[in-house]
Amino acid sequence: MEGEEPERDLDINGTIAEESWFDDEITPEMFRQELFSSRGRINLWINSPGGDCIAASRIYSMLMDYPDEVIVIIDGIAASAASVIAMAGTKVLMAPTALMMIHNPATSAFGDYRDMNKAIDLLNEVKESIINAYQLKTGMSRTVISHLMDAETWMNANKAIEMKFVDGLLEDEKKTVIQPAYAFSSREFASKLLNKIATKNQVDSTATQKEGRKVRELKNTIDTLKKVI
Repeated sequence: MEGEEPERDLDINGTIAEESWFDDEITPEMFRQELFSSRGRINLWINSPGGDCIAASRIYSMLMDYPDEVIVIIDGIAASAASVIAMAGTKVLMAPTALMMIHNPATSAFGDYRDMNKAIDLLNEVKESIINAYQLKTGMSRTVISHLMDAETWMNANKAIEMKFVDGLLEDEKKTVIQPAYAFSSREFASKLLNKIATKNQVDSTATQKEGRKVRELKNTIDTLKKVI
């Protein structure tokens, strides 16, 4: 319709980070600029091993705040923090060959037992925040999701659909185009072929006797085939 914004394609292809060190990471600031540069439906293609969970949380929140439809398409892998971002899609699709992985957050710590306890508390809180996103999408209990994360669960497309992390498979639209109906009759084909041969034999009056014999032999062969069709 007139006045509607055209749909756009955005990509998360690589590691998710708060800052870009090698110019190939996806940062929240970079993503924000591209996401809110226009309006209309977006197709967000994800192929990422994950990365910083805080950066992923920021991108997740941006997508949830985006006013128009967000179609997430996992075409390679959505692992770790990238799987959290995928949960923000209005609809989540997954290529038949793609993978999703969820697991517990991890960190490094240094210090005495008090520092270690603080790190454990932090990881527990981060895990609970991640479970919020998974639960909102799947409707599963927090306990089940927690166990899946503990086990570092890998899912192919069908398993992800079954567990409701994903809504459907990415399909080939070319194969869903309605083709005109047609029917094939072997008898009709033989009849039309005979007519063509007869026409050719009448028009080509300059054909040699040898060529005419070949045509007659072919006609006899087709007549024999018609009897068994």
